[in-house]
Amino acid sequence: MESVFDIIGPIMIGPSSSHTAGALKLASMARSILGETPNKVVTRLYGSFAKTYKGHGSDRAIAAGFLGFNTEDERIPNAIDIAAEMGVKIEFIPLNIPVDHPNTLEFEMIGKSGLKIVVQGISVGGGNIIVKKIDNYEVNLTGNYETLITCHKDHPGIIAKITQIISSKNINIAYMYVSRLEKGKDAMMTIETDDYITSDIYSTLLSSPDLNFVKVIHKT
Repeated sequence: MESVFDIIGPIMIGPSSSHTAGALKLASMARSILGETPNKVVTRLYGSFAKTYKGHGSDRAIAAGFLGFNTEDERIPNAIDIAAEMGVKIEFIPLNIPVDHPNTLEFEMIGKSGLKIVVQGISVGGGNIIVKKIDNYEVNLTGNYETLITCHKDHPGIIAKITQIISSKNINIAYMYVSRLEKGKDAMMTIETDDYITSDIYSTLLSSPDLNFVKVIHKT
C-alpha cells in the first residue's frame, strides 16, 4: 500500500513531483551509475516530459541531479547555468515517439574519463523512479536500496558466485534482476539489498575475471 509520502513526494523546488523530484532523482541515479560527473549528457524526453519539461522545470531538475543537488537545494532554479559554468553540457531533445510510460527519460552520458553509458528510466509519481535500462540491458532499479550492478560473462555458476559473496557478509538481497542480450555473451545483474554493501565486497567482485563491470550505489 502506498503511503501519503509516496503520493505527495518529497519537499521539492518546483511544481510537480513527477516532473521535478522524479526527474532529479533519475538524473542523480544515472550520474551514480556513470560513477562521475558527466562531461556531456544528451537527454531524450518522451511523453509528458517532452511536452512540459520547460514549463514544469524538468530541465533544471535534471541538471541539478547531474550536479549532485538534492531535492531541497535552493540552487535548482539556476542549475542549467551552474552546469554550464562547471563545463557540464546538457542537451535536451523532446521526442514525439510512443513509449510504454508517459514519464520517460533517457540519458546518453559521456564522463570526464571518456566512459559512455546510456540510462533510461521512468518517473512513477511522488518523486519515485524506476531505472529500466542501462545501455541495452533491461534492469529494474528504484534507488531506494543499496544497489549492486554487475556486467558478467553469461556462464553457469556466475550468479551463484556473486550472491554467495554477498550472503557471506550476512547481507540480505531484497530484489535481483538479470538480463542478457545473447546467450553465452555478457549479462547484467542488478541487486538491491537491505544492508550496506561494504567495500570488501566491491573489491572482491572487481578482482573476479568473470566480471567486467562492477558498480555499488549506496542508498542516500
